[in-house]
Amino acid sequence: MKLIHLSDLHLGKRVGEVSMLEDQAYILDRILDIVDGEGPDALLIAGDVYDKSVPSAEAVTLFDGFLCRLARRKLPVLVISGNHDSPERLAFGARLMEGAGVHLSPVYNGNITPVTLTDEHGPVDFWLLPFLKPAHVRRFYPEETIDSCTDAVETAIAHMDIDPGRRNVLLCHQFVTGAATCESEELSVGGTDNVDAAVFNGFDYVALGHLHGPQNVGSGRIRYCGTPLKYSFSEAGHYKSVTVAELGEKGELKLHTVPLLPRHDMRVMRGTFAQLTGEGKETAGEREDYLHIILTDEEDVPEALGRLRQIYPNLLKLSYDNTRTRTSRSVDRAQSVQRKSPLELFEALYETQNNQPMSKEQRDFTQTLIKKLREEEL
Repeated sequence: MKLIHLSDLHLGKRVGEVSMLEDQAYILDRILDIVDGEGPDALLIAGDVYDKSVPSAEAVTLFDGFLCRLARRKLPVLVISGNHDSPERLAFGARLMEGAGVHLSPVYNGNITPVTLTDEHGPVDFWLLPFLKPAHVRRFYPEETIDSCTDAVETAIAHMDIDPGRRNVLLCHQFVTGAATCESEELSVGGTDNVDAAVFNGFDYVALGHLHGPQNVGSGRIRYCGTPLKYSFSEAGHYKSVTVAELGEKGELKLHTVPLLPRHDMRVMRGTFAQLTGEGKETAGEREDYLHIILTDEEDVPEALGRLRQIYPNLLKLSYDNTRTRTSRSVDRAQSVQRKSPLELFEALYETQNNQPMSKEQRDFTQTLIKKLREEEL
């Protein structure tokens, strides 16, 4: 059974002040071209269909059109909600859409039943697990110990009636420990949303969403397909693609990717103002890309942003890299922050503001407060 795995469409997203809707419509057309070329048996969308829980009318219309074109191809579509989606809104009309082969994950109610498709090797059960936090699961299983996202996902899976003799595919939208992140993703401070990959041991393929860089976690059996478009300059080095997973008999899995080429790339350019405004520096198409330009001039260039935008109309960010900026104090990047606990982050902030470390009494009080706040959140 051949599956096309997508996630994190983020329809309706804006990068800076620029709407990505036209770029998203373009890339959905390219995905349909890939569908026609690959001839899959199903298409999976692993969460974050929209960029906001209340999406714009234009974003909803774009997704509606995409689903309609897939339905006309008689292609089963399986969709779960991500942390950016409203589960209730995404599930609207789900029972009607099932007749057209579009299966939308309902709001989590403690009871997940599979969508079963069949090929020459027999049935494949697809389990649609929307984005979960401990509170979502704890209300249905109050007798279970659910203190973390790993506990939540593990409990939800434990209460699925999985037949280990059949092939099982899970759609899931979580941050799996050990995966590489980038700045455009919403991650919890201190890694409180991490899920251990061991909870997925019973599945033949885990179609993940949430992280924007395509990657396997441990093996090809657990896979982030990544976003179809770049959504921040931290993704400038990514190569976007569609993941194609082929299930053979039980235990057989093959993966390959098909590149996605955008309408406008997102790139970082660096050099002096003179170099970047010289003749023949970029082709006409490249000048339309979404750009972060880093000027290396030692002195600030008067009205640089406006002058550069005359050449590069989609210039989104301008910064300098010179002696002055390199000697300025810098703040830890998000990836470093992600590795610290909430208490360690608070201690660092306190020491920065007060020029002395916290006392033991202050540290104990802060730890107690953090624990109380986390319990309320979960």
